[in-house]
Amino acid sequence: MAKTLSSMLDLGTEAPDFELKDVVTGKSISFANARGAKGTLVMFICAHCPYVIHVQDEIVKIVAEYRDLGVDFIAISSNDAENYPGDSPEKLKEQAETVGFSFPYLYDEGQSVAKAYQAECTPDFFLFDENNQLVYRGRMDESTPGNDKPNDGKDLHAALDALIKGTAISEDQYPSMGCNIKWK
Repeated sequence: MAKTLSSMLDLGTEAPDFELKDVVTGKSISFANARGAKGTLVMFICAHCPYVIHVQDEIVKIVAEYRDLGVDFIAISSNDAENYPGDSPEKLKEQAETVGFSFPYLYDEGQSVAKAYQAECTPDFFLFDENNQLVYRGRMDESTPGNDKPNDGKDLHAALDALIKGTAISEDQYPSMGCNIKWK
């Protein structure tokens, strides 16, 4: 595990489209058919990373709070499952069912989607508005495993609240930190 910061893709970037299989349902999901009326949060996560495990319950709470407000959520794992079998589609499905993920959890076997989003770590969050323009990227909050900061999703909540209200999202955004994506 190498502690890695997110790359901070340029704000205003249009959401790269994709079509990947959901590890739970087996259905093909694209950004275009899974996007929310108000916005869409794309999350790069995985099953084995301690940084993801640290925030996964808060992710579930955030989804429950904002889904009925017009935001949809998509999780993607791009890790090399051959060398990291803890992130195989079967393990991702197990994670989704155990934790209670109620959003598509997609497997990016070819890693092209992670590259298109310039995702570097897990977790890595990308919030797009109703026009598919990037308005927030980076961390959920300043909490990491062992730093005793509140795991409350503060930064992501602020961005989602502003998105829902139609107000400006602060450009003062901080990179996410976690395990590096396991490239092939």
